[in-house]
Amino acid sequence: MKAHVGENLRIAADVVLGNRVALVDFVNLYGCEVGDDTKLGTFVEIQRGAKVGARCKISSHTFICEGVLIEDEVFIGHGVMFVNDRYPRATNADGSPKSSADWHCESTRVECGASIGSGSTILAGITIGSGAMVGAGSVVTRDVPPHAVVAGNPARIMRVMSGVPIELLHHPSVHA
Repeated sequence: MKAHVGENLRIAADVVLGNRVALVDFVNLYGCEVGDDTKLGTFVEIQRGAKVGARCKISSHTFICEGVLIEDEVFIGHGVMFVNDRYPRATNADGSPKSSADWHCESTRVECGASIGSGSTILAGITIGSGAMVGAGSVVTRDVPPHAVVAGNPARIMRVMSGVPIELLHHPSVHA
């Protein structure tokens, strides 16, 4: 059973929804998958090829683009933007408009139990590790190790959650 709340939903026929997915007005879904017991806030858009796991909460005004994989039990705050192209351009070198054949989609992964604060931007081609926390308003430009707390622009490790090895502070992906 799917739990649809609201009348103004845009759900394409190719969307795969799990059981008890909660949707509110003005959600736009096409070509994506959403797992069981996940809640999507108003004005959430999830593009073709994106996948959201089970028991996630995706808050309002969030944009999840093609190439994004969100594993189970992930929290996404309000207004989070994912990016899938490191070098976006409207036109090719010859001035012709770019088409879908003129770009390379980079994959982004948010692992199980991670949390991303409101207003964050997640750049293309990175992994946010399991149980990690991204502070509100952060710009994540590099991989985030599991259980790390990151914040800022660019996001840097602030601390590692208790019970996690200190070696994570020296993870090579978090240093410029």
